[in-house]
Amino acid sequence: MAGDTPDSKAPSPEPEAPSTAACNGAPDPNSTETVHPAIEGGHGHGRAGFLALAVGAIGVVFGDIGTSPLYAMREALHHSRSGGSAELAVLGVVSLVFWALILVVTLKYVVFLMKVDNKGEGGTLALTALAQRAVGQRSAIILFLGMAGAALFYGDGIITPAVSVLSAVEGLRDAPGLNGRLDPFVLPIAAGILIGLFMIQSRGTASVAKWFGPITAVWFLTLAGLGLFHIFDDISILRALSPHYGVLFLIDNGFLGFVILGSVFLAVTGAEALYADMGHFGKAPIRAGWLVFVLPCLTLNYLGQGAMVLAHREARENPFFAMIPEMIYWPVLILATVATIIASQAVITGAFSLTQQAVQLGLLPRITIRRTSETQAGQIFVPSVNSLLLVGVLILLLFFQTSSALAAAYGIAVTGAMFVDTLLAWFIVRKLWKWSWALSAVVLVPLAALDLVFLSSNALKIPQGAWMPIVLGGGLVVLMWTWTRGTGILTEKSRRDSLPLTDLIAMLQTRPPHRAAGTAIFLTSDPEVAPVALMHNLKHNKVLHEKNIILTVQTADRPRVPESQRAEIQVVSPDFKKVILHYGFMESPNIPRALSVCRRMGLKFDIMSTSFFLGRRSVVPSSHHGMPLWQDKLYIFLMRNAANPTDFFHIPPGRVVEMGTQVSV
Repeated sequence: MAGDTPDSKAPSPEPEAPSTAACNGAPDPNSTETVHPAIEGGHGHGRAGFLALAVGAIGVVFGDIGTSPLYAMREALHHSRSGGSAELAVLGVVSLVFWALILVVTLKYVVFLMKVDNKGEGGTLALTALAQRAVGQRSAIILFLGMAGAALFYGDGIITPAVSVLSAVEGLRDAPGLNGRLDPFVLPIAAGILIGLFMIQSRGTASVAKWFGPITAVWFLTLAGLGLFHIFDDISILRALSPHYGVLFLIDNGFLGFVILGSVFLAVTGAEALYADMGHFGKAPIRAGWLVFVLPCLTLNYLGQGAMVLAHREARENPFFAMIPEMIYWPVLILATVATIIASQAVITGAFSLTQQAVQLGLLPRITIRRTSETQAGQIFVPSVNSLLLVGVLILLLFFQTSSALAAAYGIAVTGAMFVDTLLAWFIVRKLWKWSWALSAVVLVPLAALDLVFLSSNALKIPQGAWMPIVLGGGLVVLMWTWTRGTGILTEKSRRDSLPLTDLIAMLQTRPPHRAAGTAIFLTSDPEVAPVALMHNLKHNKVLHEKNIILTVQTADRPRVPESQRAEIQVVSPDFKKVILHYGFMESPNIPRALSVCRRMGLKFDIMSTSFFLGRRSVVPSSHHGMPLWQDKLYIFLMRNAANPTDFFHIPPGRVVEMGTQVSV
């Protein structure tokens, strides 16, 4: 919400606080299906052909899962009792990988979770907002689950670029004719590629994004071609399509088989992108892309890797690069590197989008968000997140050194996020869809059990590196919880100490102050109480403008709000009007643009004679009430580093007047 703001270094939390609808989950009677801005810009379901959307989805949605063949088979074989040399190990690993693709990706995400959408949008925070609306009240459990899922996604956003790019560049070690002479350069080359990738984010990717789909499609065709070529090394690998080989393999390896499941899960990392990117391409193109193209290509490649290892047991050391014929080794290596860059780009963009949603839903303070395209809604750049991701990726490279070591840290973040999605879906099918306990349990308990199996298996890798995303996620949850709780405390304290707006208007009618020409717009998070800036203007300047607008920005529990529902105008008195602006959690507030909508609705004012008043609160810690002292200090630190509200709401800086007060939390 737009709100009273603290001193020059400490913007108020109110602009980031969720709206009443977002917090309380209150159903929106005016909710309607809205058109994605990207659609209007020429990237949507209506204008673009179905095939074009499917190809675009292949580049963005399936990039991560498409790079898994580089390392998933290798890691699973290495952890087996025989080291991958036994026939049952090869058949078992391929069988487990295939059925993981069927159960996790196809059944859970493509068939079920893609039905659980928030006005066409997916992802953890979209699911959180929908679950809040489903229960009809603010739920701390749902809010915590949303925070945990978002925090784990950031962990995935750091690990995915590191493990994907490094696994491709490691192909230099097996390059024909070099005898490992490039080994010392693998890590620097991977680091250089990733540094370059993060450095170009500020320029946007709109100009090259159109190539992501075709290039990734060529990559999947290459995977299928290599797999089909090697299936005939030992055609008996087709036995692995039967699930009983996977079961026999797990039984044969005992407890080690449970550990191996963590490596098998690497084959389905990126499955959550099917859900998170649903709003950009639509359900049908993503489902068709997976069932008709991506799943067959991946299946062929894993079968080919298995057949080759059965025929040449030494290939188990690095089966993907071993299956590339020498004459096309370098083109495939280059294509693999490009494919991992595209997959990394999709994850980075996803982190930017998640940050925008978290800010709008009040989980994070205001953060500078820049648009890199005037026509594509998803083209945004978040400088602080980009810098933190880059630092995190480089630390991972230096600490873990190899993709095998990184793989140990990879699965825990993704499995955790998937488990959160399943738990949030429970609230929706029970409260919104009105499913019975029995039906809900029949559908969701097996999915939750599958998540828990993979989560527990990956948790066994905590000593090998899985601790990293857990620590990172825990820190982010503390940060988001601190911001949310501190904002609630400050808002409640401000409400107790403030004067109701109606009482102030009655007082002003009794003792009219001096009137100044023009219009004053006061930004506040609570339209029912007198804004701090208004009170200070009356107290110190002893003046009241001819026209006064109490402006509040509210975040809805849906992705976007149509322009026809953007503004709500209420006449309080001849001198005062309330204006409530509604935005979805995937939209960036633009107050001047919204005010133009208000003018068309009959709100008359001259923008050149209008002043925007912001009340800034300087917050000081208190050990006597509210949060613990350390949490108070963290909250104040976040406030002081939040983006300037003038820039965040796109208010003309020359029209802004700021007034401050001090408050303790």
